[in-house]
Amino acid sequence: MGITKLNKMSINAVVLDSGCDFGRCPLASRLPMALWPVFDKPAIEHLLLRLSDYGVKQTVICSNCDDVAVRDAIESSSYHNMDLKFSESSLPTGTAGCIRDAVEGDCNSLLLILSASMVNVPDIETLIEAHYRGQCELTVVLNPADENGRPNGESTGIYVCEPTVLEHIPAKGYYDIKESLIPAILRAGKNIYAARLSVPAGGFRNYSEYLSAIFYRLENTRKADFNLPVFKQDNLQTLWTSPDSQIDASAQVYGPVVIMDGAHVSDGAIVFGPTIIGRNVEIGPNSLIVNSVLWDDSQIGSDCKVERCIIDSQTVVRPGSILQEKAIVAHPRGILKSLASSVSGDVKSKMDKSLSVFRPNTSRGNILRWGATGFLLMVFIWSYWSNIKDLWNIWQRSDEYSSGLLVPFLAVYVLWLRREQIASCSIKPSLWGLLIFLAAQAINLFGLFFMYSSMERLSVVVSIVALVLLLFGCELFRKVLTTLLFLCLMLPLPRSIHSTIVLPLQVWSTSSAVFCLEMMGYDVVRQGNIIDINGATVAVAEACNGLRMIMAFFVVGGFIILLSKRVWWEKVVILVSSLPVALLCNTIRLAITAVAFTVLKGERWEKIFHDFGGYAMMPLAIGIIVFEFWLLARIVTVQTEKRIV
Repeated sequence: MGITKLNKMSINAVVLDSGCDFGRCPLASRLPMALWPVFDKPAIEHLLLRLSDYGVKQTVICSNCDDVAVRDAIESSSYHNMDLKFSESSLPTGTAGCIRDAVEGDCNSLLLILSASMVNVPDIETLIEAHYRGQCELTVVLNPADENGRPNGESTGIYVCEPTVLEHIPAKGYYDIKESLIPAILRAGKNIYAARLSVPAGGFRNYSEYLSAIFYRLENTRKADFNLPVFKQDNLQTLWTSPDSQIDASAQVYGPVVIMDGAHVSDGAIVFGPTIIGRNVEIGPNSLIVNSVLWDDSQIGSDCKVERCIIDSQTVVRPGSILQEKAIVAHPRGILKSLASSVSGDVKSKMDKSLSVFRPNTSRGNILRWGATGFLLMVFIWSYWSNIKDLWNIWQRSDEYSSGLLVPFLAVYVLWLRREQIASCSIKPSLWGLLIFLAAQAINLFGLFFMYSSMERLSVVVSIVALVLLLFGCELFRKVLTTLLFLCLMLPLPRSIHSTIVLPLQVWSTSSAVFCLEMMGYDVVRQGNIIDINGATVAVAEACNGLRMIMAFFVVGGFIILLSKRVWWEKVVILVSSLPVALLCNTIRLAITAVAFTVLKGERWEKIFHDFGGYAMMPLAIGIIVFEFWLLARIVTVQTEKRIV
């Protein structure tokens, strides 16, 4: 089939919007990637304008999430009377499933499938002509080869399909283009064509891909691509700047850089491209901006270093901050402060007010607050010193609870990683903290009176929770709540619970080890908690009951959960699975140790192998947890990702 003049009215465009982020990227969770700005407009708006300019009249936007923000942004704009529809599904349907749901029955039009998040939207006519040159049922559009002429293997997430592809898509359920539809077409004896673009489409699924696509666009764009005055500084690369922007005489800007309306680059600031400075952005004195994208109304304090970052709209970065390779998300309260301060006519005054959330307040009330915090901290340590010593002794002498020693240090490390989010919280002491603190003291007195040491130790954690709420307020408390709950893992189990589960765990460990050995073909005789294997006797002592691994794996699992960015129920699954994972690893350790004792001779070697086997189970447990995360991602999140690819 040769290239024919296509009737533009006969094209159905299907736009795949990957709205659900499942907490992997805080910035994408706050703002759908389809609405991430590409210079002056959101990515999806550039795409719809390109479709509208070509004359496409029917476009369906598919999403597995309820993207109200995307819908509102699109409905508020006009695209030359384009017929826009939304197709939403509560369950993942896959890229091919989106085609099926978008068409809703018979279709006689050519189908054009595109991702909503692209920086360089390809020419639509070029895509259509490439499809007809291929004389096929489906065309896969690929990015160009790399600098060495080799194909990079990256799909753009763009497909051109004949309406006959609907015959290969089931009426219901999940169905993907690459993994399901293409193999089905090939099995039916039809042709698949691969068309390669001359310029990368710049599709992105996270902030790093977004930055790379923006940088490529800046470094390879032509002057005519921007409707802004153009000039060169120091014979370096191109700089696009709006007439309404301000660049101090002592500031240095090395392109390619785009500076939009109302932006202000203060004295001594240095900007290295490729960089985009959005509307009304404030860059403080002596700050360094390198390879970054600053969205509208963000503010950078003085003496900051921002390198390869996305700064969210309305974000306020405190003076002296060093940010590298991350997406900085605006805090809602910071947004309100920034909007409130915008009424000021003086630029410097506006910046000072906006940054006041992060600057130390030297007022008398603030000095009193920090003084009270230090005093209460000393009182807390003094009053709970005996409990702290008790916990320290337990961690030192008890194999089962020695992992509790790591918990406070891991908690501090997590708080350090979240320091930027914590610093953005306003401090408003809450009286609820006082009530919880009184409850903690009641728990402590109850433990002292009835000699329940576990209640005294629990009072330590409850008091820490109460003091955080009392001194810093509900906003900061919500930010650190999960870390405070993590502190409970440093406490040993109550004696009654410990004595109740030790014997059943010991019996279980022995039984499961015998089962594994028999499955491996060994002749095993069990007498209570003693295993006889090929003449070698192995005693499963109380210390080998698995409680030590259970506690250690709960600590490791909890720490990994705090560091991960996943939806809450996935974290619950990982935490609950720590128990069977610990039991499984303990069974494997006992079985391997029993086999080794049939070969090793000598008490010294047996002890070395016994201890080494326990340490070796930790990497195995971490590997299992990582595998669980991967499996959950494959089951849930990857279905959304496939719709973009």
